[in-house]
Amino acid sequence: MYLLNIGIAIDQLVNALLGGDCDETLSARAHRMRVKGHPYWGWTAKAINALFFWQQDHCLLAHQAEIRRYQFPPAYRAIEARTYYPPGADPIDQ
Repeated sequence: MYLLNIGIAIDQLVNALLGGDCDETLSARAHRMRVKGHPYWGWTAKAINALFFWQQDHCLLAHQAEIRRYQFPPAYRAIEARTYYPPGADPIDQ
């Protein structure tokens, strides 16, 4: 878990250095911007996905993890889920 946390922190740092939100990974941003149709994010997402070749669509998975707050500590995720998404109302599952 330690190495995963370090990897996510580096990913968020790179995203912030490139003008993105400091709490979003570059992978999640690449997917979000690709879906919005921003020109260079399509190839950026393809390049990132190629680095994570063992995952079907890494950028999509990273975006879903951001929405579900998987980078939050478990105690915060539980509070977040109860506060914003009552049972059956998770926007990902709809």
